[in-house]
Amino acid sequence: MSAIKKVVLAYSGGLDTSVIVKWLQDHYQCEIVTFTADLGQGEEVEPARAKAEAMGVKEIYIEDLREEFVRDFVFPMFRANTVYEGEYLLGTSIARPLIAKRLIEIANETGADAISHGATGKGNDQVRFELGAYALKPGVKVIAPWREWDLTSRETLMAYAKERNIPIDFNKAGKKSPYSMDANLLHISYEGGVLEDTWTEHEEDMWRWTVSPEKAPDTATYLELTYERGDIVAINGERMSPATVLTYLNKVGGENGIGRLDLVENRYVGMKSRGCYETPGGTIMLKGHRAIESITLDREVAHLKDELMPKYASLIYNGYWWSPERLMLQTMIDASQDNVNGIVRLKLYKGNVIVTGRKSDSSLFDTRISTFEDDGGAYDQKDAEGFIKLNALRMRIAANNGRKLLK
Repeated sequence: MSAIKKVVLAYSGGLDTSVIVKWLQDHYQCEIVTFTADLGQGEEVEPARAKAEAMGVKEIYIEDLREEFVRDFVFPMFRANTVYEGEYLLGTSIARPLIAKRLIEIANETGADAISHGATGKGNDQVRFELGAYALKPGVKVIAPWREWDLTSRETLMAYAKERNIPIDFNKAGKKSPYSMDANLLHISYEGGVLEDTWTEHEEDMWRWTVSPEKAPDTATYLELTYERGDIVAINGERMSPATVLTYLNKVGGENGIGRLDLVENRYVGMKSRGCYETPGGTIMLKGHRAIESITLDREVAHLKDELMPKYASLIYNGYWWSPERLMLQTMIDASQDNVNGIVRLKLYKGNVIVTGRKSDSSLFDTRISTFEDDGGAYDQKDAEGFIKLNALRMRIAANNGRKLLK
């Protein structure tokens, strides 16, 4: 008899996690609690309830987490201008700590002994789910079926489902998608299929949220983003909730061919992986945030943020959202945003996000000093001579010592 009496499963209602429900029941003889999160993936989540009920699940959680996702995870990440390996806006990575958090909270509410997920043993998600779970509940048992069972393909999963009368649409499940996909309000990712050949161009009909830049409108779209403490609170003067902001930017960005990315990235487990991403709203958010910071942040604060960002990005990518070092960095990042207030005007045109204006009551841009016209004595240009000589002092000393830079 298994020591595991109850398991909380991150459940999508698809083939893999439906098989996992039955496999857990067969293998562990335990009670299952399913948790299905609506993170803005664009698919109806309520049908998961009927499927879970058909397999005898009594405790079913289906939750709309879109506002919490953007407010407490996406927005804090964008305050840091976070980009992994120079390109990736971390759409999949940032969703995992929220799912891990709810898995643990539901386990505590229901008295479950363990949690379970459908991530494979090759990817990053297993690390992200489990690091988060252990940080929030150190003694929790984690069951990762892909690391335990002998079901190794879609065909063996379907055979298992048919043998045990698991309620799935076999016609739909049998139509193998050429891509492994993940979607939420921040992005859609595509992996597998032709993308496994790094020389093969991605297929145009793969993309779901964005038109190609070639087919985008010939007329530019202008946006005005209003920021308060580093977060967008209004678009074109209309105040919006965090999830509504991102939903709107996804729509307008997608219509203008913005946010496509073809990337080979380094997974935490050690392998390289090619993925394509659609992040229209996030691409706009990054451009806008850097623009408002350009006039409101002190130079050294801005430069320090840029130095810290790659570390912060790696922590999120590798699953350390709940680590003390990420929380420490977040405190620093959030403190830097106290004066990041104002409005940025952007032009969207055929895949491009172009900054055309920025203004703020907290602006450090002083026209009296920076002007090319007569500054009325606001800046004494003679001061530059001593500034330059002092900064050159160490190099002058070295040269006088005979150290040659030119061979």
